[in-house]
Amino acid sequence: MTTSTRRPHVTATTTAAAAADQARPAARRGSTGTRRLLACAAVAGPLWVAVSVAQALTREGFDPTRHALSQLATGTLGWLQITNFVIAGILATVGAAGLRRVMRGTAGGVAVPRLVRVVGVGMVAAGLLTMDPADAFPLGTPAGIPQSMSWHAYGHMAAGSITFASLIAAGYLLGRHFSRLGNQRLAVVSRVAATVMLAGDAWSMSGGKAGALTMAIGTTTMFMLLAYVAAHYRRTA
Repeated sequence: MTTSTRRPHVTATTTAAAAADQARPAARRGSTGTRRLLACAAVAGPLWVAVSVAQALTREGFDPTRHALSQLATGTLGWLQITNFVIAGILATVGAAGLRRVMRGTAGGVAVPRLVRVVGVGMVAAGLLTMDPADAFPLGTPAGIPQSMSWHAYGHMAAGSITFASLIAAGYLLGRHFSRLGNQRLAVVSRVAATVMLAGDAWSMSGGKAGALTMAIGTTTMFMLLAYVAAHYRRTA
């Protein structure tokens, strides 16, 4: 009598536990893996910025107001920036999977991770397809812009344009994402970061003074935003 009375209770409890586990978000069930993926997303941008700035401050002849950070991939030490692009791009691509898990079912939960993945792939491509030496960098290069461009320089420009556009779009979509979640502070920060990058790129492409620097500032701002968002979600994954 006692055994027959307890079995339905045990079965019901087990069933309820199984149902609760099924209802739990995938990011929670695989929290360790998700945190590792998000760590990749959090590291990608700051790593790229840190390595780029370190080179910009130490490589002779580099002027951040005239030379894009991508131009560090030229010359005998160019392999450092190429490697920087490739590693940061791989980290961003991998990290996009973590963002997909934690943002699933929310505004921008599909588009933002896809855009971050495009950013990662674009960075790898931009690293492998280098710019041409120009405007007296590396040392010994004639001043001014070359009259013709190599095929890989065109490829770099295409990859860079796609990467920049994806970063800006991701910033505005993150603004919508956090606004829908009621986090107005992060919503505003996301939109401001995207606007800073958009303005910096537009100024640079219009030939504005110190355009290379405004582009670098905008890109850095968006990379820091993505890193913060990844770290923000990693704390609760």
